Formats: sequence, structure tokens, C-alpha cells
Amino acid sequence: MKLVSVAEMQAIEREADQSGHSYAQMMEHAGRGLAGAVAGRYADLPPGGVLGLVGSGNNGGDTLVALAHLAAQGWKAAAYLVRPRDEGDPLIQRLKEAGGDVFRAAEDPGHETLGNLLHEHGVVLDGVLGTGIRLPLREEVARVLDFAGRTLAAMEEPPRVVAVDCPSGVDSDSGQAAPETIPADLTVTMAAVKQGLLKFPAFALLGDLEVVGIGLPQDGESLESWRRVQRTVPAKQEIHAMLPPRPMEAHKGTFGTALVIGGSLSYTGAVLLAGKAAYRAGAGLVTMGVPASLHAALAGHFPEATWLLLPDWQGAIASRAAEMVQQNLERPTALVIGPGFGLAEETERFLDQLLDEEHLPPAVIDADGLKLLGRLSDWSRRLPQPAVLTPHPGEMSVLTGLSTREIQDDRLNVASRFSREWGHVVVLKGAFTVIAAPDGQQAVIPVATPALARAGTGDVLAGLIGGLLAQGMDAYEAAIAGAWIHAHAGLYAEENLGSAASVLAGDVLAAVPEVLADLP
Repeated sequence: MKLVSVAEMQAIEREADQSGHSYAQMMEHAGRGLAGAVAGRYADLPPGGVLGLVGSGNNGGDTLVALAHLAAQGWKAAAYLVRPRDEGDPLIQRLKEAGGDVFRAAEDPGHETLGNLLHEHGVVLDGVLGTGIRLPLREEVARVLDFAGRTLAAMEEPPRVVAVDCPSGVDSDSGQAAPETIPADLTVTMAAVKQGLLKFPAFALLGDLEVVGIGLPQDGESLESWRRVQRTVPAKQEIHAMLPPRPMEAHKGTFGTALVIGGSLSYTGAVLLAGKAAYRAGAGLVTMGVPASLHAALAGHFPEATWLLLPDWQGAIASRAAEMVQQNLERPTALVIGPGFGLAEETERFLDQLLDEEHLPPAVIDADGLKLLGRLSDWSRRLPQPAVLTPHPGEMSVLTGLSTREIQDDRLNVASRFSREWGHVVVLKGAFTVIAAPDGQQAVIPVATPALARAGTGDVLAGLIGGLLAQGMDAYEAAIAGAWIHAHAGLYAEENLGSAASVLAGDVLAAVPEVLADLP
């Protein structure tokens, strides 16, 4: 799914219209898709029909088309015109001919009719305002939305609310929202995800998010304005298509070897989480390159691994370990470097010397490995091309010199800028993890959950990406798939435990097989 700004979406629609796919045709496709989404989700609701809150713009038009389709399918349908539409509006006439009713806010100054309609219908389509709005809202619209929102909140069993393209009152670029915005159970957005929907506070108002088409010719690929957008929101089907095949005649060598290099006395568990995650991602073999002093503590917890025991210095990886790693690179098809490293100067020298190796396999650099990279000269040119860097905002600050506020305020552009400068894939972790490639491609994972705000979850992510790299995946796709699986494992773990506060990194790791099993 594409991720677009409002201006980009408007340009796409203009070009489509100029190419012969008219706005009326786009509205017809959007309304039919909206009706299909409603019927698909809510057909089993108790009788009560569907009420559309209709504005004067294209969102109102999409809503009227959907109501007409639902009425033709036997739904009881009604439109409440929050803002005036032309008396001869053919979309209103079409709804009436299909058996739907039409009510007008202008004839309902006390909102008594609206209150009754909200109680009489099982689904409400919020089609008052679209993606082009500017805040604050006009007073007459704000009053209606406020009344509807308060009425729904007071109901013991309120109808399901479906936002049309975006919840009315959301700025679809910035993610800001009017206080009168009605929270949705489902948002059906048209053609592409609008970038403001994956920002707060808007995201908290969306409910589930679904995209329906508007009939763009050749799925938009014939339009220059569509092709120019390089941002995507990965969906389940796309992740499934990215993952390597697992043929029945495979052996462990088919799926590669991940060498996970990390660990120190202070951070013993991090490397264990990363190694197990690499296996859960499908790697055929995981070798753990850890300080020799950690072996006894770790080996009993990870019988599936093989071990490369590295010289250590006070429990951290010593500089002379670089030579040992370089002598054992024949088998690994991917490296995971950094989980549990610590920041000892000896480990910094180890990393410096390791990067002198000209033939390193594809690599993921994580955690303290990133902080140590920032101390090294010309590090971006010395890494295998392209490596995958997995910083959280604090680590990104160390690497870039920007403040965490500057990074968080412009996550997409910051990740993309430095991916291009460094020549590596950047996975900027956090709510709505951003993946940026040096060629300008970007992906945003549509998940934000406090279940992942816990030490060790980043190690799981690094291991997942490393396990996918080991199987021969392209660095950018491995980063996208790993981040998507990781984010959804956080959601599954939260659901399994019943509380985000109780989720540990090990719970996220344990949920990975569930996520993979649920892929198409």
C-alpha cells in the first residue's frame, strides 16, 4: 500500500482524471469498495441498517454511493446531510431510488432527528470531512460532530463507526485532530494510506485500517504521480510474498547461517534473544560469537546453537577476537553485530578491526554496535553494502548529531536522508517504525504499541532481520519483513498476556511463530 501526503493524493487524482478516469468513476469505485468493506465486516450485526453522516465534498459523495450500494443489497440505509448538497444531486436521487432515506441538519437545529437516527442504526459512516480539511473546524460542523460523538459515547451498545477516508476532523498530513473528531472502529481509506493517519493523535482514532481502490488504470502504475511515491505501508500479503520459500527437499544449508556477535557480562541476555530470533525467522543454523566467559551461562538456554567462543576482556569482547571472527567467515551468510556489546574500548577496537575485513557477509548492526560505529572513522564505507542499521531515536542521535526531538519530529525524512548519505538501510525504531533504503524507498510499519517499549525487544528485531538476511533476502526487504513480524509479535504478545505492561522481550520472541503461522 502506498503512503501519500494529501498533495500527492490530489496530484494522483488529477492525473487520473486527465487520463480519462474521471472523478465520478473514482467516486464510484471508492463507494463500492466502502460498501464492500462494511458488508464484509458487519453483515452479522443485529438488524439496524446503516446511517451516513454526509458532507458536501467528495467524502460525502463516496458515502452516498456506498449507502446506495448497501440499500440495493437489502440494508436499511439513511443519509444525514451535515452540510448542504445540491437539491438535484444525482447521488441523493440514486440513494432514494434504492430505498434510502435522506435527512438534513439544516432542518434539525436541535439534533433530535440525528439522535434518533444514531440509536436506530447499527453502522454509522462518517463521511462529513475529507483529507483536505484545515483545523479548527467550522462551528456548524463541529457542533454536529460533537453532538454525535457525545451521543455515541453515552450509548450502552453504540453502532460501529466507519470513517470514510479519514475520521472527520483529522488533518491527514500532520495527524492532528479536532476535539470533536469521532473515534472510528474502522477507517476505510481510498487508494493509499494518508501519512497523517500513521501519526498521533490521529492513529488512536482510526480503529482498524483498510484500503480500497478507486479504479486507477493499471493499479496506478500508468500514472507518473503514482510511480513517484516511494513510500509504502506493508500489508500481510506483501510480507508473505517477500519471505523465502521453504522447499520440502531443503536442508539446513538451504536457509543459511547467521553469526550473532555480541554479549558482555552486563548484558548477557541480549545476544541470546537475537540468536533465538534468527532461528525463529527461519535461518538454518545460528552460531553465537560471544565472550568465552559467557558460554556456561548461555549454552544451557540455547542447545540449538553452535558457538564461537571469543577472547574477552573483563567480560566484554576483546579486540583480538576480530581475527578469530575473520577466520570463521566461510560459513555465515549474515552477521548480527552489537546486541549486548557494551561500550568498552576493547570492544570498540574489535569492531574497528573487524571492519577491515573486505568480504564481510550482509550484516545487521544493532544496539551498542551502533554507538561504537559512531566512534569510528569512515564507518559507513567500511560496512558491507548495504548493511541494515537498527537504531532507536537515541542511537540515531548518536550517529547523526541530531537531537531526539529533531529525529522524532521528522522521522521519515531523517531516516531517508541518512540512509542515502550512509548507503545503508536504516530501520528507525519506535511507534510506526520507518525503514529507509539508499535509493529513496521508504516503508512505515502501521503498528504502535507499548508492548514493544521494553528492554530486549530491539535484540529480537535485530535477530529476525539477521535470520532473514541469512536466507538470502535483499537487505531492504529483510528489514521490512523483520520489522513487520516483530511489530505484530508485540501485538500478539499483548493479546496473549492481556496487558502490554506485562510483555517481556521473550514473550515477543515466543509470539513470532504465531505471526508467521497467520500469514496467508
